[in-house]
Amino acid sequence: METYGQVLIMAIPVFLLLITLEFAWQWWRGDPLSPAMDTISSLSSGLTNSVKDVLGLSVSILSYDYMVNHFALYTIKTGWIVYVIAFLVLDFQGYWEHRLKHRVNILWNIHVIHHSSEEFNLSCALRQSISSFVQLFTFFLLPCALLGVETKVIAIVAPLQFFVQFWYHTRYIRTMGWLDYVIVTPSHHRVHHAINPVYVDKNYSQVFIFWDKLFGTFQAELDSEPPVYGVSRPVRTWNPIRINFQHLISLFRDAWTTRRLLDKITLWIRPTGWRPADAAARHPIPAVGVIQDYVRYAPPAPKPLIVWSWFQLGVLMVNTMYFFAHIGQIGSPLLFFYGIYVFLAVYAYTELMDRNRNALLWESFRVVYVVLIMWQTGSWFGLEKVISQGNLVAGVFSLLSWIGCLYFTLITPKDLHQESRKFSSLRLS
Repeated sequence: METYGQVLIMAIPVFLLLITLEFAWQWWRGDPLSPAMDTISSLSSGLTNSVKDVLGLSVSILSYDYMVNHFALYTIKTGWIVYVIAFLVLDFQGYWEHRLKHRVNILWNIHVIHHSSEEFNLSCALRQSISSFVQLFTFFLLPCALLGVETKVIAIVAPLQFFVQFWYHTRYIRTMGWLDYVIVTPSHHRVHHAINPVYVDKNYSQVFIFWDKLFGTFQAELDSEPPVYGVSRPVRTWNPIRINFQHLISLFRDAWTTRRLLDKITLWIRPTGWRPADAAARHPIPAVGVIQDYVRYAPPAPKPLIVWSWFQLGVLMVNTMYFFAHIGQIGSPLLFFYGIYVFLAVYAYTELMDRNRNALLWESFRVVYVVLIMWQTGSWFGLEKVISQGNLVAGVFSLLSWIGCLYFTLITPKDLHQESRKFSSLRLS
């Protein structure tokens, strides 16, 4: 926990700097700026995923350590070649894991969050899952285990292999010459994030593009087909926690609704998007029809609400960095109570971004939660040891947050509560 927390303390500022530079580049060029709410949603998703990973809220059915201890045929001495092999095998694993998440109904639920943004920029790279509680694909690392690559090597290379996938989520690098034939570039990944029929289920590779070319899933970006981003069944919310479980809820509802026993059993492992006919008829889900006429999700947001949402995200980000820096001092089980607070805070202010009146209810839960924690422990996770009157600061902010939510849900003009959920050329599925 502590080690990964320290890694995130170094990585998060770098990510934020690059995202800021991309915004500055947009502004300098005079391009339309990425919608603030979309970016806030993406960054909020990154926070929830980071906290979930630090807390280790997932288990592996088959661990790499077990495989290397039981299946190793040879042991490679530690050296640069070991790290190269580990990187290649992790990339191979990543390709197949990624491909299965796109192709299998139940697995799509743990990946849909990454594709849910209707933008394509560096911030959307941070939309990562919090619904993956079981690691299923460790067996793809078997080549490393057979060669006896040590567990510590995988532990070092895996975060690196993951973090280097951040940079290619941008529209501002068109092509990269000969590198387009070797690594995944922004052009390749724009294709992957697009919902244009010609681009769907293409370019699964994570670092090296040759996996797609080897396994027949490569598609070049076409000048005649500008990518349209998002998912074919639009999520229509800024709330990353709801996005993480929308598809799963739909699967459970279909399993309950359909009359055929076989469909109840098999819909989970059917191709992504498949639904029993009777369930689809009873509970239709809007899906994108004509790509060119697609209208993005954009509930009305007055400028004060946008500023307020940035403020909420900023405060929570500072809180989370404090959490990562003091994991050892906070200790278990308070770590998990802190994680609950982060999820509760994100849920509350992103519901407000959606213009949902139940945001006030969630904000009230947050205030009560803060009061209970401070009442039971006498402290807001040791904040008073870092900031003078830290408990008072936490309490005042909670009250201010509740008052702000009250203002935006009950006092702002009623016409702003009419959500803009227009989607041209939608079909029902």
